[in-house]
Amino acid sequence: MDNLKTWLIPLLQEMGCRLYEVEWDTSMKPPVLRISIEKNDGTIDLDTCSAVSDRISTHLDETDEIPGEYMLEVCSPGAERELRNDEEIAAALGKHVYVKLKKPEKGRADYIGDLSRVDNDSVVISYFDKGRPKKAEISKDNIALIMTAVKM
Repeated sequence: MDNLKTWLIPLLQEMGCRLYEVEWDTSMKPPVLRISIEKNDGTIDLDTCSAVSDRISTHLDETDEIPGEYMLEVCSPGAERELRNDEEIAAALGKHVYVKLKKPEKGRADYIGDLSRVDNDSVVISYFDKGRPKKAEISKDNIALIMTAVKM
């Protein structure tokens, strides 16, 4: 998969996208090469997935990099996805997120709200508690999980 990424990441950048994940799913017959992408602005649409799929498919056909039969799936990482590193957290600024804490603080084990600030050491979540707006500053060291969330 690392060899795939060496040409895949520049191809996606050229198309205004970034890679979220590459997965080789052998539980399916034939196996599935699943490539999750999003546009640089954090959105994704079917036309972009289709255009990227065509480019990747052409490259794979020309290089015969993956032997045997397989299916190529180019998709969105989903509306609710884990933010796995500082870059992904920073890109989610202003979005609705769910944060689970390693150690509860002020009687709370988690927060759901808008990611309103990100710095090197912490994030700030703007949320409502009993109808009142509040903010929580959370140390990145105390985050067990942070993911985008669908606002209801």
